[in-house]
This record gives sequence, structure tokens and C-alpha cells, in this order.
Amino acid sequence: MTRGLSIRAAVVVVAIAALAACGGEGQQQAGGGAGSEQIAIDGSSTVFPLAEAAAEGFGQSQRGGARVTVGESGTGGGFGKFCRGETQISNASRPISAEEMAICAGANIQYVEIPIAFDGISVVVHPSNPVSGVTMAELRRVWEPSAERTVTTWRQVNRSWANAPLQLFGPGTASGTFDFFTEAVNGDGGASRTDYTPSEDDNVIVQGVAGNAGGMGYFGYAYYEQNRERLKVLAIDGVTPSPETIASGSYALSRPMFIYVNAEALRRPQVRRFVDYFVQNAATLAPRVGYVALPADAYTAIGERVGNSQTGTAFGGHNEVGLSITELMARPLSSEAALVPQ
Repeated sequence: MTRGLSIRAAVVVVAIAALAACGGEGQQQAGGGAGSEQIAIDGSSTVFPLAEAAAEGFGQSQRGGARVTVGESGTGGGFGKFCRGETQISNASRPISAEEMAICAGANIQYVEIPIAFDGISVVVHPSNPVSGVTMAELRRVWEPSAERTVTTWRQVNRSWANAPLQLFGPGTASGTFDFFTEAVNGDGGASRTDYTPSEDDNVIVQGVAGNAGGMGYFGYAYYEQNRERLKVLAIDGVTPSPETIASGSYALSRPMFIYVNAEALRRPQVRRFVDYFVQNAATLAPRVGYVALPADAYTAIGERVGNSQTGTAFGGHNEVGLSITELMARPLSSEAALVPQ
């Protein structure tokens, strides 16, 4: 997992070999149908560590002849590949959008939406920064579009803070974390100041904040967990992100993370085995890489969804803030985009 968090656009290749003792007959079988199976995963850098762990665990536990690759091009980039049929699974730190739904529909690609774990977007600063917490209103003053080239010091955000330069780092616009954060903080997904250092690689954000005394950035909780000695995480409205506050929803930037599986690909035995493995082991893998597992009954329901190949999304093509996993699992799935209430 540490390796997965330290390499830009890392690609994990898991080769599942046939039994070495099978002799010539076994080698021929491994080189045929199942032996040539490839499973391509791409998308969210936030979900990447969890998908990487699942791929590695699957490779160690199976004897099937599949080859699983995991890339990180951002949620938007991953959906682009997924809707072109280039990948079988898409990692996403937000739900599929209405535009992406339309593109997939145009390519006759149906999908199974799988909430896989919980995350809490973590707002971090340099360890030397005396600020220990912010309010949502203060975050808005930092990141709203009108702050661009206007709010440039910490004191402009809060008069009690130092008159020091404010240096911002965050995800690029292809990131699901960017979409969720701007929706939660600014009230409009995609609405943000642009005079900050963007990157689809969360490690670049880590390095930027760790190397600048006036730095602030945000990313998934796992990246803070792996860099506690280099960064300070801020409480939001008095609540600090932790496995407990994320699971309870008391932390304001808690959110579900997803994988989307191509329904046609799910019919292939190796893809089905991998997805089953991922769902069955997510509760163990999630905390290992710094995320929060869903309740056991949620994974049971998700397993049934996979078994029945239930397609569609519970979000109607729109991101939502503050939705609990219980509410999410109770919603019907649909392949049609829903109208946004005015």
C-alpha cells in the first residue's frame, strides 16, 4: 500500500499463474482461454490504494490465470476509459455523472454500481501551522471562485491567524475528490478558485503542503494516514477526521467510494471472481489502507447486487453530500438521469 501511495500513476500488475506442478497439460490450460484473461481497472487516485490491495490479495489467493492492472487517471479520466470500453472496472470517488451516464449509454455499456468503502476528505496544512481547525464557512472563503487572486493570506480568512501567504494545493478538475469537495464546500460541484497548484496525483499535493509553511491542501483520508509525520489535519466545525467520525457521518466531508463494473464483463468468470473477492474482503482491506469499511449488511446487499447483475446508479447522475450508506442502499437503481430539484 505504501508503494501504491508513493508512485505517480502507478500500475499494479498481478499475474495469477497456474500450478507449477501441473506439467505440460496444466501449462497448456493456463496458456489458453482463462490464462489470457485481463482485467483493466482505472480511475480515482483515492480509490487506487484499495483497488491495489484487492488486486494483490486476489493474486495471492487465486489460481485462475487472470492479469489485473490498476491505474489512476482520476475519476473523470477513469469513466472516460470505462465508457469507451477500455476498462472493465472504474474506480470512482463520486457517483457517475449524468454526462458520463449518457456516454456509456451511447456505447451500450451498462454497469453495476458498487459502494466499496467510506472516506473522509482531509484538509491538511504544514505541521508548523498553528491553525488546528476551520469552519465550513472559512473553507469556503479560501476555495470559492471569488477568492481567486483576492484571498491570498491566512489572515484574510480569519483575523486571528498569521499574516502569512496562503499556498494552495488540490486535485485537478478530473478528480472526483474535486467534484465532491467543491459541492460540499462551495455548494456547486466544480465551482472553485483556479489559482492553486492542481494535480491528479495526491502525492504531489502531499509534497506541496509538506514543503510550504503556508500550504493547505485536500485529498482522501488514506493519504493523510500515510503522511501523519509530514502533515497536520484540520478539524472541520470541531470534528477531526478519523475512522470513527467518518463511519458515523459526523465528519462533514465523509463520503462513499465506488467501483463500477461493466455488466457484460461481469459475465466472464475471472471478472466475477475478482469482483466477488473485492466485495467479500473490502471490510478487511479498507482499514489496512486508511479507509473505513461499510457495515456488514451493506456488503451482503452489495454481494446480492453483484450476483444478480443489477445495473444502474442510485444517484441519478448527480453527486450528493451527506447521504448515509443506509439511505444509499435503500435507494432503487436506475439507468436514467434524474432531474435536479430547483
